[in-house]
Amino acid sequence: MTHALLASVFIIASCGLAYELIAAALSSYLIGDSVTQFSTVIGVYLFAMGVGSFLSRYIEKRLAVRFIQIELLVAALGGFAALALFLVFAWLEGPFRLALYGIVLVVGVLVGLEIPLVMRILRQHIPFRDLVAQVLTFDYLGALAVSLVFPLFLAPQIGLVRSGLMFGIMNALVAVWAVWLFRHDIPNRRWLKAQCAVVLLMLGGGFAYAERLTQFAEQQLYTEEIVYARSSPYQRIVLTRWRDDIRFYLNHNLQFSSRDEYRYHEALVHPGLQALPRAKRVLILGGGDGLAAREVLRYPGVEAIVLVDLDPDVTRLFSTSPVLRALNRDSLKSGRVQIFNEDALQWLERNTELFDFIVVDFPDPSNYSLGKLYTSVFYRLLARNLAPDGLAAIQTTSPLYARQSFWCVVTTVESAELRATPYHAMVPSFGEWGFIIAGRRPYTPPAGYDLQHRFLTPDATRAMFQFPKDMERVPAEVNRLNNQILVRYFEREWRRVIR
Repeated sequence: MTHALLASVFIIASCGLAYELIAAALSSYLIGDSVTQFSTVIGVYLFAMGVGSFLSRYIEKRLAVRFIQIELLVAALGGFAALALFLVFAWLEGPFRLALYGIVLVVGVLVGLEIPLVMRILRQHIPFRDLVAQVLTFDYLGALAVSLVFPLFLAPQIGLVRSGLMFGIMNALVAVWAVWLFRHDIPNRRWLKAQCAVVLLMLGGGFAYAERLTQFAEQQLYTEEIVYARSSPYQRIVLTRWRDDIRFYLNHNLQFSSRDEYRYHEALVHPGLQALPRAKRVLILGGGDGLAAREVLRYPGVEAIVLVDLDPDVTRLFSTSPVLRALNRDSLKSGRVQIFNEDALQWLERNTELFDFIVVDFPDPSNYSLGKLYTSVFYRLLARNLAPDGLAAIQTTSPLYARQSFWCVVTTVESAELRATPYHAMVPSFGEWGFIIAGRRPYTPPAGYDLQHRFLTPDATRAMFQFPKDMERVPAEVNRLNNQILVRYFEREWRRVIR
């Protein structure tokens, strides 16, 4: 019995931490700011465990029965938590945080009840000194195991919904094992067996249909049909289709619509590259969809393009899907394009070659891992990799909807001793969108273009560099690695727009 219960402690600890990680990961996917989500979820969960441990003192009789029932409650609530949160976010976005912390609180209280009950059951068989040491050892080992397996395998390969259901089944199996283990101490076990059977059937059914349930829950988040969805180790990747419009989302944030992406990518690439007639080497940071590379490849004088994108799942998708390859004109298969799936900041630190033109096409700074790619440290590295007469074009969020965020990036680029020339363009899927051309020398918009474009004209380009009153410069701090003020600006301003 002793070894069986200690093994149960290992499983209990694994499951408890898994529910916590799933809730934090899901909330960061859906509402961004991963540091805040993980911090608050962990804080609430640990507090709830303390409450559960305190409440365990009031359970005085039928300890084995109560332990089994608590396991079943944890299994059912924790197992279905991810699916429930998906649906709450889709249907009732306002109460999402209330549902999130409510579930974390209840699961934490129940998990906090488990270990004290196990210790009280085991104290009849193990001396107190050894009891505490062994229970805590198995508890911490279980936590370590799931903290390694979750980000490396479970989240990217199994998904959040199926992972939650899998750990729920493990909790329920502990309850089944305990029913057999304490069979001599529980006179009438039929009711407990029935409860175990119901919970296992629910979780087993949920696991068997997890893919359909996930698609159903996720489909509620999008107005278009989901044609591809996958969780990589870095983000949630979703493609949707409505008629001839393909839309690409990362962590529920729109990256482009095939109907108007040409406006964005023409504005990002050509005002800068047109001003560099002798450009031969181009670096693209981000841009794993190959759309910026498509525009750069239109210049026959460009001999080499290096594309650095963190997520191999993105570059693989846009290199293999026939629809997406048609959209990017097979740019990622070009002999002039070399792809590195690495962190851009670390790649810049190692690189020793200079580039005539650099395109910075990262997702918006909605969390601190992305915010580091908009800091003064990053732009100083960018300057170090830029040829003396080179230019960089930087995606810079909206100067209309996130005005202070936009000018924060401008201020940060200038702090890296680069001249920043901001401009903007209307992209219907996003609204008014902002960019920066950065370099060591003054920049002048091109008087004309050697190539024909769907959107850009000399007159349109001149207008892009003029800012109306509601987008004029406002004071903003430099975004430094140790303060990440931009993430706070961004979250505050876009929250206002979404509301």
